[in-house]
Amino acid sequence: MHSSRRNFIRQVTGGVIGSWALTSIPSESAARYILSRGEEVGAADEPFWKTVRDQFPLTHDRVYFNNGTIGPSPFVVRDAVKSAIDNMDSTGEYAGGENARGKIAKFINAEESEISITHNVTEGINIIATGLPLQRGDEVILTTHEHAGNALPWLNRARRDNLTVKALRPGATAAETLNRLSDLITPKTKVIAIPHISCTIGQVFPVKEITALGHAKGLWVFFDGAHGPGTTLLDMKAIGCDFYATCGHKWMCGPKGTGFLYVKKELLDTVEAHCVGAYSDTGWDTTTDPPEFKGYVPTAHRYDYGTQNAALQIGLAASVDFLYHIGMENIVARGSALAKHLQQGLLGLGDGVEMLTPTEDASRGFIVGFRLKKMPYDKFAEFAGKKGFRVRIVPENHLNSIRISTHLYNNFDEVDRFVQAVKEIA
Repeated sequence: MHSSRRNFIRQVTGGVIGSWALTSIPSESAARYILSRGEEVGAADEPFWKTVRDQFPLTHDRVYFNNGTIGPSPFVVRDAVKSAIDNMDSTGEYAGGENARGKIAKFINAEESEISITHNVTEGINIIATGLPLQRGDEVILTTHEHAGNALPWLNRARRDNLTVKALRPGATAAETLNRLSDLITPKTKVIAIPHISCTIGQVFPVKEITALGHAKGLWVFFDGAHGPGTTLLDMKAIGCDFYATCGHKWMCGPKGTGFLYVKKELLDTVEAHCVGAYSDTGWDTTTDPPEFKGYVPTAHRYDYGTQNAALQIGLAASVDFLYHIGMENIVARGSALAKHLQQGLLGLGDGVEMLTPTEDASRGFIVGFRLKKMPYDKFAEFAGKKGFRVRIVPENHLNSIRISTHLYNNFDEVDRFVQAVKEIA
């Protein structure tokens, strides 16, 4: 068992579990934490993964393949949020959410002082896009596969301050993508601001290598991490990037309206806080002449302020517990195996399917994107819906494609049935 995970489980449960089991919290609830042994659970261990699936209130009337948009929460997360709301409304006491910051820090191997609690990915991106000291003529590199949440904050900053935005067209392999990125960098480039994993086709970018390239050129490196936590063994120290924004409502299966931003501690005073309030400061006094602002807190808490929904933060902490107990190594293996199985099945249908997601293992995660030559993407979504599959279409960036997200509650039989449905068209 990885030492950090052993320590985390000891904190949560009071001891290391000897075999995977169900732990009821609370006892009268259907909610359970699924505890693996801290060892490898096979990606094809269907009894184990069925147990995981049973912890989600997802309907069995259809197959949900859209986790890249919204990740349904397990019972433990729902119960944590409801219990917190009930307690607040019955007692008037408002506490508990502060524990989320420390758990998130452990989850992504960062320091607690480097974590700002946000409401979504876009909020975190806006903090960085508006806070960096950029000037007229400075260049920011995005990609041709952006979500609105990453594109608009940077395009808006560029509009306001006359910055130049350049777009990287990803390659079919990590090496090709890195080479193309290197070719885009000029002496005027100041920021690389691209996805960790693209929302469109699920392409996994070589973030460690991109960070090393950016830092060698003296650039700030930011990742839109909407699809990172819950699909990868996320490690900020290993990646080395300067900033990373993400959410809890996708692959972490946390409450909707939750997110967090990582800001490397050395850069806290570089990213200006444009919006502040209670908890952002070290002190203030309007009775002095002139009124006094003593400064920011020496942590990323300066970027989140005022009254927050503690119940949602408690639920986010519960989602971290849920994933840790199952084991992120196990979740990554399961989701990756399902996506690879899906991609191979679609490729086996021949020329009728145009595969958009790279086939290189290092560049593919839990998402598969493709087009059908005999049916428009929107018509296929209607067809798939009638067959009992919830998919996502991708009109962004003129892709006009179909996106399938596979997560820990999906199984190989669902993937095979979907491939058979596609076969009817392809």
